[in-house]
Amino acid sequence: MREERGDPGHAADLRKLAAGSRGSFGTVWTLAGSEDLNANLVLFSAGSGVGEHVSDEVDVVLVGVAGSGSVTVEGKEHPLAAGRLVFIPKGVRRSVRSGSEDFAYLSLHRRKGALKIGGKG
Repeated sequence: MREERGDPGHAADLRKLAAGSRGSFGTVWTLAGSEDLNANLVLFSAGSGVGEHVSDEVDVVLVGVAGSGSVTVEGKEHPLAAGRLVFIPKGVRRSVRSGSEDFAYLSLHRRKGALKIGGKG
């Protein structure tokens, strides 16, 4: 996975990063250096993706970069392709499914807190 430092004025060509990562799947790029923002470029082959789950911690924005796929939020399917945005509020069921071999999207959310394991002390 490639990381890019969050230098002032930093820019990334997401389409070029996605095209250069063909054959890799999952998170292929992440923005490093931000204390507040988590940004990841994610690639999947046709038919694969992220299974249904719930995040109670953060809202998420997905932005299509290449190919096509869909995001299901609380049972409603939303198409995701280059230039299209899907907002996913925290606390709802969501999943992502690729519809093409070159499906890539940018996932954005505020940084999550520390992992919490265990009960009351």
